[in-house]
Amino acid sequence: MKKKIYLAIGIGVFLIILIYLILSPGQVGDGADIIVSTKKGSFRVEITTTGELKALRSVQIMGPSRAREFRVNQLKVENIVDEGTVVKEGEFIAALDKSDLFGRVSDAENNLEQVKSQFEQAQLDTALTLRQERDNLINLEYNVEEQKLVLDQSQYEPPATVKQYEYNLEKAKRDLRQAQENYKIKFNQALAKMAEVSASLRKEERDFAQMQAMLEEFTIYAPQDGMVIYETGWDGNKVAAGSNISAWNPVVATLPDLTVMQSITYVNEVDIRKVKVGQAVGLSLDAFPEKRLTGKVTRVANVGQQRPNSDAKVFEVTILINESDPVMRPAMTTSNAILAEEVPNALYIPLEAVHVERDSINYVYLNNGSKQEVKLGLANANEVVVDLGLNEGDRVYLSMPKVGREQSVRMLKELDGKRGNDLVNTVSTID
Repeated sequence: MKKKIYLAIGIGVFLIILIYLILSPGQVGDGADIIVSTKKGSFRVEITTTGELKALRSVQIMGPSRAREFRVNQLKVENIVDEGTVVKEGEFIAALDKSDLFGRVSDAENNLEQVKSQFEQAQLDTALTLRQERDNLINLEYNVEEQKLVLDQSQYEPPATVKQYEYNLEKAKRDLRQAQENYKIKFNQALAKMAEVSASLRKEERDFAQMQAMLEEFTIYAPQDGMVIYETGWDGNKVAAGSNISAWNPVVATLPDLTVMQSITYVNEVDIRKVKVGQAVGLSLDAFPEKRLTGKVTRVANVGQQRPNSDAKVFEVTILINESDPVMRPAMTTSNAILAEEVPNALYIPLEAVHVERDSINYVYLNNGSKQEVKLGLANANEVVVDLGLNEGDRVYLSMPKVGREQSVRMLKELDGKRGNDLVNTVSTID
């Protein structure tokens, strides 16, 4: 019975102490008893961002490039393989709707037949006209010979008759010359007309052949091995079955080169001044957290932009990934840590340990409760470099302690014989 009483008393005392510790001010939540030591080593200022994988090089899978020449301005995707499909060179990618082009091909075929008929008719007309002209020349030549014969036989005729025969001969020769000149003109006219009709025929034949060849381009095959990634249109939507693509830029999809990848990320305008081309980057994949990759900044945009559903301005940053890994796929999410600055041998403390006086003096609470002014350097999200005021091994309160709050701050002083701006800590207290 006594054992049970003692056990109950012990449990009660434990509960009272536990409640006192929880409710006692300054014990939980203010961090007064938390003391940390200064650290010395490599201090890194990193900018963390989220990015998206994209291939450095990719081949565009194009639809018909000359569709607009035949007044086909919109191309509708009838069928397309699933995004992410790995294809070999020559395998099927997509099929475009040919119905609009079929009408153009039918019209072109009708035009071709019409021009062929015109060409044949021109050939017949030319042959008939020139034949008639040649027959006329032959008749005129006979007439000249006949007038010559009449004149030769008129030597015993009266002079007036002879003179008339001479006129008749000259007239026959003149008619022959005029007919010969007319023949040359009509022959050249026939050549020009045939050349014109021939040119029209060749054009219609070429257009018809190109349309027939373009019909084959409406079925799209892979130009090389790769993974199919749908193209994103001007409206932000990806190409899919039923989508329309512009004949001015008939890109259906891309085949990225997965051996060299990059991460496209966006840095807030507050941090962009810290980002420079050539800076090292550590990366990880959200889909494979165990993967650790490295890269470097290759491009920083000069002009900011506003991303959807965000009020802040951001700048696009391109990071080239050093490693090649078969698990990397386009559009995968990456976590990037851009190394903006690094101090190789720095003394630093947590940001929570630094306090500010009203006159903008930075100070810390040493482990003995005294206030010590510090000169700060670089800072990252969690820690800050202490240039002056602390030494390696010093211990400071992580937050404001219960004692020493009313003490004055022990200030930094200039040392004689040093440069005017070379400040050191005159007092260092180690518990």
